[in-house]
Amino acid sequence: MRNNRVNRVVLVGTGFVGSSYAFALMNQGIADELVLIDLNKEKTLGDVMDLNHGKVFAPQPTNIWMGDYEDCKEADLVVICAGGNQKAGETRLDLVDKNMKIFKSVVDSVMASGFDGIFLVATNPVDILTYATWKFSGLPKERVIGSGTILDTARFRFLLGDYFKVAPTNVHAYIIGEHGDTELPVWSHAEVGSIPIHQLVEKNDDYKEEDLQEIFTNVRDAAYQIIEKKGATYYGIAMGLVRITRAILHNENAILTVSSHLDGEYGEDNVYIGVPAIINREGIREVMEMQLNEKEQRQFHNSAKVLKDILNPYFDTVKK
Repeated sequence: MRNNRVNRVVLVGTGFVGSSYAFALMNQGIADELVLIDLNKEKTLGDVMDLNHGKVFAPQPTNIWMGDYEDCKEADLVVICAGGNQKAGETRLDLVDKNMKIFKSVVDSVMASGFDGIFLVATNPVDILTYATWKFSGLPKERVIGSGTILDTARFRFLLGDYFKVAPTNVHAYIIGEHGDTELPVWSHAEVGSIPIHQLVEKNDDYKEEDLQEIFTNVRDAAYQIIEKKGATYYGIAMGLVRITRAILHNENAILTVSSHLDGEYGEDNVYIGVPAIINREGIREVMEMQLNEKEQRQFHNSAKVLKDILNPYFDTVKK
């Protein structure tokens, strides 16, 4: 992997999510170089021009250009946002077939360049496609990361902060599992400041357990609500991707809920699924294994089983 001072990010897919990611990345001044790749070259060239015109207002002048897969050879990070979008009425798992074919072509093209960096996958179903990227690329599992439940966790923290009237940065809570309908809240480790949330509810009549369940339901169904209203979700996930990018390029050792390969953690193996993990310049340094209660363990195993059942027709190595 390249370890010189120039950080190059290659973005594959400049649709709603990809272009929002590029805009947020430039605004935060995290990468030195940003290469955009998409089948729609005219639109991509337009994005490059538009982004470059705003460069004088950015915290640092990221070098941005439209490129091709050869540019991946010197990349530190390849971010994949290419693929079909989730439409109204579709679940994320409905996208498997069409996006699996796209990913085989994309990953093969990236690896043909001699790429030896880190993959960051955003396309849905993200856990399935992160696993596919790992298998197609042949890279170590630590260097293939999915956006996982980073956005679900952000939504969770925002809604809990709104409910308890505190800044979401002071809410410490996780959504884990599939980025989809079987995800789960880890209530046993949810805190405001250092106070467990269930303790806050017990001590204050203004707070109710049923409100907490409604908050989680709104987290789980947020994408459906946004897609119904505006057609797609892209700002939140773009900022989540930038947060992961910063953790990688700045070697932060940050704990983020990303789609990580499990090898016995949480009693599961050979599956990519959303869990807290330590992210640094080498990718996933370590999966953080929280002590789940019995209900959370059952829900997590069910979530992993759903993902494995989807993967089985594509990869014989998946264990049930």
